[in-house]
Amino acid sequence: MELRSHKHSTSVDLTLLTSSSIIHSIPSTSMAFSSLITLFSILLFLMGMASGQLSSSNFYATSCPTALSTIQSEVNSAVARERRMGASLLRLHFHDCFVTGCDASLLLDDDSTTGFTGEKTAAPNLNSVRGYEVIDAIKTKLETTECPGVVSCADILAVAARDAVVALGGTSWTVQLGRRDSTTANFALANSGGLPFFDSDLSTLIKNFTDKGFTETEFVALSAHSVGLAKCLTFRNRIDNDANIDSTFHGFLKSTCDQGGDGFFHNLDNTTDTTFDNAYFTNLLDNKGLLHSDQELFSGGSTDAQVRAYSTNSAAFFSDFGNAMIKMGSLDVSTGTAGQIRTNCRKVNT
Repeated sequence: MELRSHKHSTSVDLTLLTSSSIIHSIPSTSMAFSSLITLFSILLFLMGMASGQLSSSNFYATSCPTALSTIQSEVNSAVARERRMGASLLRLHFHDCFVTGCDASLLLDDDSTTGFTGEKTAAPNLNSVRGYEVIDAIKTKLETTECPGVVSCADILAVAARDAVVALGGTSWTVQLGRRDSTTANFALANSGGLPFFDSDLSTLIKNFTDKGFTETEFVALSAHSVGLAKCLTFRNRIDNDANIDSTFHGFLKSTCDQGGDGFFHNLDNTTDTTFDNAYFTNLLDNKGLLHSDQELFSGGSTDAQVRAYSTNSAAFFSDFGNAMIKMGSLDVSTGTAGQIRTNCRKVNT
């Protein structure tokens, strides 16, 4: 999941500030010196604002040329062992970016000795977000045998999410690199920072995304639960209360959850559950969205047309999804000398 409205994504044309017309309009030497100092300060300020912009996808070409192939190999192996892991890695990146930005803050463990509380135990993440061990395996390999202290955990998350979607048969996109890792986390913000919930209504969901700078089209693309599982607990309320649910689908879910209990898992995509495709949107047209928040995308609201379009045009969905992921991967990133490159993604360097 490159906000135009966020400070780290500010785009500034510095040439406008060095125009000869500005300097030539200064009437005296002292004023010229003072104005140039002010101009220099403004330039430094604006350069600082732009410092959060990511670099090219070849960022590690010299410093760690095997980085991307190592990430891809580990992700492919993990998804081959368990198809669900592809969805988990995608969600891990999303939940990291949506709180304090794409800074790997979500990967930090709680530390009882220092009193540090990370984001893993926040309500949207606890017993829900997974895939940490795959990131650990990638990081360990890079640190021990390839290029210690070079590749950030935040970049690993971004690349792993892309490679996971590809491994599931989905689209690819160019991942810009150069993210740095945070040295802290925000438990409170993870609880209240706008992560969408399974029982949210459409207006709340749209606000969750527009608050981060996404368009409604990007919101619909990123909301596609094309792969993965959900516990009966998360859609029990839909079974009991929603009217816009296919009767046969409703009966099946009710029987399944009554027998299996709230902890029983069901596929988020009822038709092609291990492949990243556009079948999710077809399910919504048939009132077979698993979660209440899923079916809200097609419930007589402003997103109905986009759902219909994606249901018949997988190329459009793939294109919009890839572009939205590039944008999400640029949320509030730290680059340059900000933050650090953790040697262990679970804890800050000492």
